[in-house]
Amino acid sequence: MSSDAISERASILLKTLVQRHIRDGQPVGSRTLMEEAGLPVSAATVRNVMSDLEERGFLISPHTSAGRIPTAMGYRLFVDSMLQVQPLQQEAMSVLRNELHPDKSSAELVQSASTLLASITAQAGLVTVPRQEAGQLRQVEFLPLSGDRVLVILVINEREVQNRIIHTQRPFTEEQLREAANMVNQRFAGHPLQNVQAQILHEMEEARSQIDGYMQAALDLANKALDQDAPEEEYLVAGESRLLDNATAEEMLKLRELFDAFEQKKDLLHLLERCSQGQGVQVFIGEEAGYEVFGDYSVVTAPYSDGAHTLGVLGVIGPTRMAYDRVIPIVDVTARMLSSALAK
Repeated sequence: MSSDAISERASILLKTLVQRHIRDGQPVGSRTLMEEAGLPVSAATVRNVMSDLEERGFLISPHTSAGRIPTAMGYRLFVDSMLQVQPLQQEAMSVLRNELHPDKSSAELVQSASTLLASITAQAGLVTVPRQEAGQLRQVEFLPLSGDRVLVILVINEREVQNRIIHTQRPFTEEQLREAANMVNQRFAGHPLQNVQAQILHEMEEARSQIDGYMQAALDLANKALDQDAPEEEYLVAGESRLLDNATAEEMLKLRELFDAFEQKKDLLHLLERCSQGQGVQVFIGEEAGYEVFGDYSVVTAPYSDGAHTLGVLGVIGPTRMAYDRVIPIVDVTARMLSSALAK
């Protein structure tokens, strides 16, 4: 809804009320609002305007309080039409540059991004783990361990290294594992990860009667190396405790439900999946997220990439009264810097 849906006076009063509520989290009374807005109008006029805004769904009177607070609809109008985004402070820019360094692995960069978002915004920061299928297999090594165990070293996108342990049906010598790795690297290096296992399974099935035991063993090793369950943490959350710092008593009760949602993951993952399909910064206020647990919270997200593919989403979760003017540019710049680091 655009700002011309309400009068200029109502717009000024709503903006002032939202800013005041963001600062202290308390209902705002008409006299306080009149003094802070600096308009040459009476308290009665302010009360009339606030009543009209409440009737139209922009404000609500909590309990028996004489003051009012913004609804999700009021915050949406504020964010879309009244918000003046603040430039990112130089200190924050320096921290982001130092921590989101291209020499780090993608796992380290993701962890750094979630921690940085939490520390800079004083909200909960989250980053989805990069989707494996976006990477390319660069090299694989097999090293023998005791018994029927083999250490697999996967090099993905030239820089990221993953170590896995697989169990085989029989022991292999170091030489046999080296030859198997050479065969896999010759045939599949440079191929997208999501295609490699499909190719391996196809060759194992189509050529089972034609290939020798050595090739069959090599393909089986490669299949086991890539046939890993999805990581338990599809996204990383940092700074949950920061949401407790400035929470009101009522907000504390709601936080329990939000923390449960972090643990359950399902609703948040669905929301983040929607965000990954968008462009640039997206702001979900309260029930806009589509889930009841986020009713008193806002989620500010932006996708990140490696320059060619969208790898995931990062963002911030906090109360609807978060400082959007600060949070939005922080999320935007962090996504851009993470993308830049992953592209190198």
